[in-house]
Amino acid sequence: MIGPPRRPAGPRGGRRDRSPRRPVLDGARLTAYDVLDGVSAREAYANLLLPQLLRERHLEPRDAGFATQLAYGALRAQGTLDAVLARLVDRPLPDLDRRVLDLLRLGAYQLLDLRVPAHAAVATTVDLTRAIVGAGASGLVNAVLRKVATGGNRAAWLAELGTDGDRRLALATDHPEWVVAAWRDALGGDAELEDALLADGAPPEVHLVARRVPREVLAEESGGTPGPWSPYAVRLGGGDPGRIPSVRDGAAAVQDEGSQLAALLLARAPLEGPDGRWLDVCAGPGGKAGLLAAVRPAGVHLTAADRAPHRAELVRATLRDEDDVEVLVADGRQPPWAPGSFDRVLLDAPCTGLGALRRRPEVRWRRGPEDVGPLVELQTALLDAALTSVRPGGVVAYVTCSPHTAETVAVADAAAARDDVDVLPVAPLFDGVPGVERGPYGQLWPHRHGTDAMFMALLRRTR
Repeated sequence: MIGPPRRPAGPRGGRRDRSPRRPVLDGARLTAYDVLDGVSAREAYANLLLPQLLRERHLEPRDAGFATQLAYGALRAQGTLDAVLARLVDRPLPDLDRRVLDLLRLGAYQLLDLRVPAHAAVATTVDLTRAIVGAGASGLVNAVLRKVATGGNRAAWLAELGTDGDRRLALATDHPEWVVAAWRDALGGDAELEDALLADGAPPEVHLVARRVPREVLAEESGGTPGPWSPYAVRLGGGDPGRIPSVRDGAAAVQDEGSQLAALLLARAPLEGPDGRWLDVCAGPGGKAGLLAAVRPAGVHLTAADRAPHRAELVRATLRDEDDVEVLVADGRQPPWAPGSFDRVLLDAPCTGLGALRRRPEVRWRRGPEDVGPLVELQTALLDAALTSVRPGGVVAYVTCSPHTAETVAVADAAAARDDVDVLPVAPLFDGVPGVERGPYGQLWPHRHGTDAMFMALLRRTR
C-alpha cells in the first residue's frame, strides 16, 4: 500500500532542479486504489478496509465521499469494466500486472460511469500508475484509457459490446451471469428481475437500529427517518453514523432493516410451553444477538455462539452492557449444550451473501456457483443441529442473506420433511410488510423493501 507522497525538496545552492516533476497524487483516488489493491491482493473486504483508510488519512468529507464512490463503484462494475478493457488490451487481462489492471479499472470507471472529464480521469490515473508501478506502465494505461474515452460512456460501450439475453443483463446491472440466473429462479421469472438486480447494485441507505434508546430519540439525534418495517429502524440519507452519540455509546448500531426483521421473526414466533432460553447459534458479529437481547422479555437468558473466536469477541463487545447473556465459542454442528436446551433458536446461516451485495460490492466477483453446494451442506447440518437444540414445541428461525433457492427454500423444505418438524407461516408475523411471502417462508427484496434480500423460515419442533 502506498501512502501520500512527500513534497519534493526544493532546489539547493541556486542550482535548478531538472528532474521530472513528481506528481501530487489525488488523495481520494489513491485511497480508492488502495481499496482495490487490498481486495485483489489480499481478499480484503472493502466495507472494512475503506473506513480504516478514511480514518487514517483524514480526508475532507467531499474527498472521502469521492473515494467511497470510486472504490465501491469500480468494484461493483468490475465485470463491465473488464469486458471493455478486454477489447482494448492485446493480451488476456489476467496476464497484466495486477496493479495495472486495478488502475485501469479505476480510470475506466470514472470514464464510463462518472461525469469526470476525460482529461482529468486519464491524467490522474496515469500519475497514480507512474507512482505505484512505474513510468513504463503509465504509457499502457494512458493509451488504453484514451481509447475507453473515445468509445463514450457506459451506454455507448454496452451497445458496442452488442450482447443480449443474460449477458446483457449481467453487464447492465453489474452481476455475474450465474447470479442473474439465481435471482430469476428466486423471483420466479423475469417480471421483476432487472429492477431487483439494479436495486441489488445501488448504494444502500444507512440503516440504524435503536436497541437501548427510543427510536424517536435516535431519529432526532441522527437526522434520519423511521424505517417503514422494523419498529426499531431509522434510515439515514448519508453521513457518518459513528458521529451519532447513541451509536458511539452502543445504545444504537448500524444494522440493515431486513436483518432486524429476521431477528424479530424469532422473538415474535408463537410458542408452546415455557419461554426462558434463547440461542443465536451463528451469532458473529453480533448484530442480531444485540437486538434479541434488547427485545427479549424479562427473565429470558440469551446464549450467543460462534465458532470463530474473533467473531465471538465481536459478539461480546455488542452484548457487554446486557445482563443474563453468555457468549460461547462453539461450532453449531457439534454444540456443547444438551439436546432440547432452548425454547427459541436463531440460525443465521453462512451463505453466498448474494442478497447483501449492495454492502459488499466485491463479493459478487469472489463467489462462484461452485460455492453453493458446500454451503448447502453446511446449512443443512447447522439446521439439523439447531432443530436438535430446541425443545419440542420450540421454534427455529432459519435465515440467510441470500435469495438463492438452493440455500433457502430447498434447505428449509428438506428440514420440514422431517416427521418432527412443522412449518409456521412467516407472513402473518409481518402484517405490515407487503410482498414478503415466498410460499410459507419469507423473503425481503431490495427493490420491494429497500433492504438486503433476506430469506426467513420458521420451523417448530413437534416432539
